[in-house]
Amino acid sequence: MNDSISTMPQFDRTAEDLGNIVELGHVNVTVPDQTKATAFYIMGLGLTRDPYLMAGIENMWVNVGRGQFHLPSRSTPQVVRGTTALVVPDQEALLKRLHYAARYLEGTKFSFREAGDVVETTCPWGNRIRMHAPDPKKFGPMRVGMPYVEFDIPAGTDLAAIAKFYVEIMGGIAGVSSDERGPYAWARTSAESVVTYRETDKPLPEYDGHHIQITLVDFSGPHKKLLERGLISEESDQHQYRFLDIVDVDTNKPLFRIEHETRSMRHPMFNRVFVNRNPDMTNRNFVPGYEVGLWALS
Repeated sequence: MNDSISTMPQFDRTAEDLGNIVELGHVNVTVPDQTKATAFYIMGLGLTRDPYLMAGIENMWVNVGRGQFHLPSRSTPQVVRGTTALVVPDQEALLKRLHYAARYLEGTKFSFREAGDVVETTCPWGNRIRMHAPDPKKFGPMRVGMPYVEFDIPAGTDLAAIAKFYVEIMGGIAGVSSDERGPYAWARTSAESVVTYRETDKPLPEYDGHHIQITLVDFSGPHKKLLERGLISEESDQHQYRFLDIVDVDTNKPLFRIEHETRSMRHPMFNRVFVNRNPDMTNRNFVPGYEVGLWALS
C-alpha cells in the first residue's frame, strides 16, 4: 500500500449519506383559533410567521429554521400522536416567553415544564413540543429548527418492519436503535432531521388526519411501489402525492398510519428560504441588524 495513502485521515463517509429523502418540510395540524395559535407558536415559542404565504386568518405557516408548522383553521383541532422536537438558541428566554404567553392561553391545554435539559411544552390543543438547546453533538450546527418528529406507536409494533418500509419502498436510510428510553425505529428525512417511532403502552387516539411533508430525490420510484400496493391516497399534482400507511413490506399489513405529503425536488417551494426572526429583539431594545434569527451556527 502506498505510504501516503495509509497515513491519510480516516473518515466515516457513510455519515454523509442522505438516502432518497432530503427534506422534512412541515408538520401540519389544524387549529380552531388563530389567536391562540399565535400566542403559543409566535409569542411563546418565539417562532416566526411566514410573511409571504398564508398571511390571512384561515391558515398560518410558522417558520422554524428550514422547516415549518402548517396550522390551517378548522373547528376540530388535530393532535400529533407523538412529539415534535424543536431547537431554539436560548432556553432561559424561552421560559420567559412561555410565562408571558400563559395569560393568553388560560382555559386551554397549554402547559410547559423544565425536564432535565429540555423544556416540554403542550400547545393549547394538546400537541406536545419538546424544546432543545443547540447541541453540536446531537444536532450539528442547528440553532433553530425541527430535528425530529417522534411518533408513538402501539406496543408490539415491528420496529424493524417500519425501518424496512423506509429503506425498500422510500429508498431512504433507516434502522432500529436504542437509547436510555429504549428501542426505536428511525428514518433520515434530511441532513438535519429524522422521524422516529417508539412503542407505548398508553392508549392512542384514533388518527385524526395530521400529516408530515417530505421531499424525495427519486420521486417516481417510491410512487410506483406505493401504487402497486394500493397505498397512494391522493394524486395531488405533478409535483406531489400522498400516502397514509406505513406497511410491512413482506405482507402489506399496515403498521402505523401517518399521512406523508410527498413532494419532488421540482416542487416550486422546495428549498424555499424562510425568514427567521430574533424573538428577543423588541422595539425597546432594537439594534439594527440583530432582528434576524440565525438558523445555524456559522
